Amino acid sequence: MRKIQNDELGRLTVDDFKAAEKRPIVLVLDSVRSLNNIGSAFRTADAFRCESIYLCGITATPPHREIHKTALGAEESVDWKYEKNVTDAIRQLKSDGYTIIAIEQAEGGVSLNKFSVDPVKKYALIFGHEITGVSDEALSRCDAALEIPQSGTKHSINVSVCVGIVVWEFVRKS
Repeated sequence: MRKIQNDELGRLTVDDFKAAEKRPIVLVLDSVRSLNNIGSAFRTADAFRCESIYLCGITATPPHREIHKTALGAEESVDWKYEKNVTDAIRQLKSDGYTIIAIEQAEGGVSLNKFSVDPVKKYALIFGHEITGVSDEALSRCDAALEIPQSGTKHSINVSVCVGIVVWEFVRKS
């Protein structure tokens, strides 16, 4: 077995990525405070060719050295927009036809493994603050909540890991 070299992977250039068809998935970061988590979300959005990212509340925006450190340039390929108020972002996404889903442990939430992705729908996935999660203001405006099933002693997963798991499940199921 031999490791495939980067130049053999046939990766898109930034210009090719921008022109390529995207998956109808928008990531919404609701006051994510860690610059590394923000960069990781960009990298995941790039890897799965998500449509865009909304950065809301206290979520920092590019250009920033610490975001770039984990994004590895994905902040240049993935379209992004800053909205101070997450509810304004949700309002815009709803008017654009997106189904708004909080990734949060909430009453009435559905386990990610039991959720069926509708391949004709557009989804906006909201990921929250590392300590407090998705804000109550955002949660009250969501169409659904999804929870990643967990069985350990902790009741949460790092937000960057959560983004990867959820986006992969949406890609896998669509």
